[in-house]
Amino acid sequence: MELPSRGRGDILLPPGEMASIRERLRSIAGRHDLTTVIACAFDHRTRILPFIYADLRMAPAGVRAIGSALVDAGFSKTRIVLQQWNKNFSPAEMRLDGRMPDIFMVSSMHLHSAECDRLIQEACRIDPAQRPLIIAGGPRMIYAPWEVFSANPDHVWGADVAVTGEEYVTLSLLEVLLAMRAEGESIRSTFIRARDSGALDGIAGLVYSRGSSVDGPAEELVDTGIQRLLGDLDELPHPVLGYQLLEAPSQEATLAAHALPPKRVRKHSLVSSLVLTIGCKFRCSYCPIPAYNQRQHRGKSGERIADEIEQISNAYGIINFFGTDDNFFNETKRTMEIVEPLARRAATGKRPFCKIRWGTEATVHDTIRMKEHLPLIRQAGLRAVWMGVEDLTGTLVKKGQNESKTIESFHLLRQNGIMPIPMMMHHDTQPLVSRKTNYGLVNQLHTLRKAGALYMQVLMLTPSPGSKWYRDTYTSGLAFDSVDEQPIAAHIIDGNYVVASKHPRPWLKQLNLLAGYTYFFNPLRLLASLVFSKSNIYLADAETRPAAEIARYSPLKRLTRKIYLKFRAHVTDAGIQAFGMLGLFHTYRRTLGWAWKLYRSPIEHSSEAPTSMLPMRAPDGGPASHALPGTPTVEAAPTIVPLNRFPQLPIRDAA
Repeated sequence: MELPSRGRGDILLPPGEMASIRERLRSIAGRHDLTTVIACAFDHRTRILPFIYADLRMAPAGVRAIGSALVDAGFSKTRIVLQQWNKNFSPAEMRLDGRMPDIFMVSSMHLHSAECDRLIQEACRIDPAQRPLIIAGGPRMIYAPWEVFSANPDHVWGADVAVTGEEYVTLSLLEVLLAMRAEGESIRSTFIRARDSGALDGIAGLVYSRGSSVDGPAEELVDTGIQRLLGDLDELPHPVLGYQLLEAPSQEATLAAHALPPKRVRKHSLVSSLVLTIGCKFRCSYCPIPAYNQRQHRGKSGERIADEIEQISNAYGIINFFGTDDNFFNETKRTMEIVEPLARRAATGKRPFCKIRWGTEATVHDTIRMKEHLPLIRQAGLRAVWMGVEDLTGTLVKKGQNESKTIESFHLLRQNGIMPIPMMMHHDTQPLVSRKTNYGLVNQLHTLRKAGALYMQVLMLTPSPGSKWYRDTYTSGLAFDSVDEQPIAAHIIDGNYVVASKHPRPWLKQLNLLAGYTYFFNPLRLLASLVFSKSNIYLADAETRPAAEIARYSPLKRLTRKIYLKFRAHVTDAGIQAFGMLGLFHTYRRTLGWAWKLYRSPIEHSSEAPTSMLPMRAPDGGPASHALPGTPTVEAAPTIVPLNRFPQLPIRDAA
C-alpha cells in the first residue's frame, strides 16, 4: 500500500528548476495582485501526550514553507492562519487587503481531518461570485486526497484541487493558471478552464474532481501522478519569510489588519522547526516515509542551514530549533557536512550560534555508527535526539536495535551532553510487566529511564496511510470499524488511542498506555529527580555566552552565573517531570473515557481499507497513482464538454 515511485531518471527535478519557477513567477506577479490565505487545520481534541505544548509552541514547517514560496515568488499578500492559535477562524469571515482572498489553502494531517473538512465546507458556502480557489495539501492529501471531495450528491462540497506533493507542485499549478488568466478573471474561473482543457494534466502531484456542472457533485477524480522531488533542498525559499506571514493568536473569526509583529513571534513560537534532511534508509512496514521519498535521501548544506538559523534567530529571537529529519544520522557524510559549519560558528563564541540549541530524530543503529563524531555534533548545538527505539527486544520492529545497543547509544549521547528521548511502540503481545525478561512495557521504560531518558513517548500501533501495513491492518481485522456503532473519529487515530487490536480486552491495552506514562511521570519520580538528576550530565551546565561578555562580569556575577548553570542542569529533570505530569492529566482526561468505551461497548472490526467512493483515474484513463485497491475506476476518460457558466476567455501570455 506504499506510494509508487516514478521511473529511474525521472524522480528528481532538474537542478535549478525550483529557483527558475520562482523567478518566472516573480516576473508576472505584479500584474495579478493575488491574495492568499493559508490555514493549518488543527483539532484541539488531539492535545495530549506526547505532543502537548510543542503543538502550540512550534509554528509548523509545512505551511510556513508554502507561505515562504509564495512570498519569494512575488505574492506578498499572503497570510498564514494556525488553528492552534486561532481556534475560531472562519473562511467565510476572512478578508485580506480588504477583500475576500483569491486563493484559500488548507493544510492538514489525518488526525485533524474534521477541522480540515469544516474549513473547506465553510469556504464552499461563500458566494460563488467571491469564492476563492480552494487548494488542499499536507500529509492527509499525500496519502488520501479523495477525502476532501464529497461523494454525497445531497451534500456537495470539496476542494477545487488537492496537492499531493511539495512546494514545487503548488508553484507549477500557479504558473499554469496565471499564464491562462484573463484580465479581471477570478483565479477559480481560470482554474476551471485549465482543468477542463487538460492544461493541468502535465503537473504531476495534483488530484482534482470532474462533474457535469461547475458547482454540482463530483463524478470522478483525476490523479496526475506522483510528484517529482526537489533533490537539492538549498533551492527551497528561505524559511525566515514564512514567519512574517503568521496571523496573531486571537479568538476572532476574522483576520487582523496586519500579521504578527516580528518582536512577538518568539512569544508564541519558542521553537522553530527546520527542514535539514529528508528520508530514511530503513523500510519499516508501519512507516510511509521511504516510499513517499521514492527511496531518496535529500538534504541542505551546512552553510544554508547556518544561514537559516542565523536569520531566524536575528529576526525573531528564536534560539531553539527542531530538525524535521526522518533520520538525521542516516548518512555520515551528509550529517558531517551539516554539523561542521555549525560547530565552527559555535566555536567562535559569538551570537547567535553560541546560544543555539536544537534537536532531531535518529535511530539506535546510526547513533552507534556515528559515535566518533558525537563530540563535534554536540559542539554544533545538538542537545536532544528523539530515538526510534520502538521495542527493546526487536519483537515488533527490527532496525538494528536491541537492549544492549540501545543502552550503549544512550550512554554515548549522554557522555557527549546530548539528551536521548526514546520513542516506543506498544502492541498486542506485549504485557505491561514481565517477569525475568525485559519484554514488558514497564520493564523497558525502567531500563530506558535507568539509561538516562528524561522524556519519552509510547504509542499504539495504528493504521498508517501510505505504509506497507496499512491495508493489512484492515483486511486482517486488526483495525476497528466502529465502537458502540460509531465510526472511528479521525482525531483519535494518532497512536494514543487503541483503534487497532486483536487483543480480547483492548481496553486493557489502552490502560497500559496510561500506566506506562504514569510509571514514567509521577510525583515520586519528580522528588527523586531532585536528588538523582538524569539531566545533570557532562556539558549540561556548560557556559554558552561569548567569552568576551563573561570577561566583563564581576567575580561575584561569574560565580552566580556558574551556580545558576549547575542548578539549571540539575533541576531540568524535575522540570520535565512536572511538565509530563501536566500533560498526563490531559491524557487521562481524554483517553480514560475511550478505555471505558472499549470495555462496555461492542466493537466491529474492519475487513476492507477505506477507499475513495468516487472513481479515480489518470488523465489518460489509466490507473490513478494514489488510489487504493477497491477504488472505483472508469473505463476511459470522458469527453470534455465546455461549461456554459464560464465561457472560453482569451489566454494571457505569461511573458
